[in-house]
Amino acid sequence: MTHQVHAFEPPERFVAGTVGEPGDRTFFLQARGGGRVVSVALEKVQVSLLAEKLEELLLEANKRFGVTLPEAPLLAVHDNEPLDTPVDEEFRVGTLGLAFDVDTATVVIEAIEAGEAEVEISGDPLADDDVEDDDEDDEPDDDLDRLRVRLTPEATRAFIDRARRVVAAGRPPCPLCGQPLDPGGHLCPRHNGYHR
Repeated sequence: MTHQVHAFEPPERFVAGTVGEPGDRTFFLQARGGGRVVSVALEKVQVSLLAEKLEELLLEANKRFGVTLPEAPLLAVHDNEPLDTPVDEEFRVGTLGLAFDVDTATVVIEAIEAGEAEVEISGDPLADDDVEDDDEDDEPDDDLDRLRVRLTPEATRAFIDRARRVVAAGRPPCPLCGQPLDPGGHLCPRHNGYHR
């Protein structure tokens, strides 16, 4: 079976977003460009970890290669728009790969379909100049679908900002145990199972 690579180099828009109510949300990465829209589903923890690792990647690119770090986006330029509809899941993400391409000064994000491997963010993102130069042994199965996006540092910073806001927009945490509060409360372990 052949795999499909959805490449956006660069996309018109690349965002993290959700569908559903807090507590029952499905998280997506969505890329738009060239008349196409591709949405891939992933876990909340993957979105949070992706934002964290992209921040680290930008800082490391600045230290190693002198890449100018963009300022945090102004409130006026935040992308608060919903995901483009219809949100049709192409695949569920299993592995996220990151790299910095020194030649073009761009960040490459690759979301790879879940196979038998576990969910992870892989590799040393600055070890190679491009995702395609990785060793074959380190690559997930070649028959898995992929979403590949190439972003400028400014677009990466905007993605990080929105991803963090999307993750934080969920249910508020319990002040005692830190677990998410449902609209009807929750069984707090700090209260020996009584509703809070």
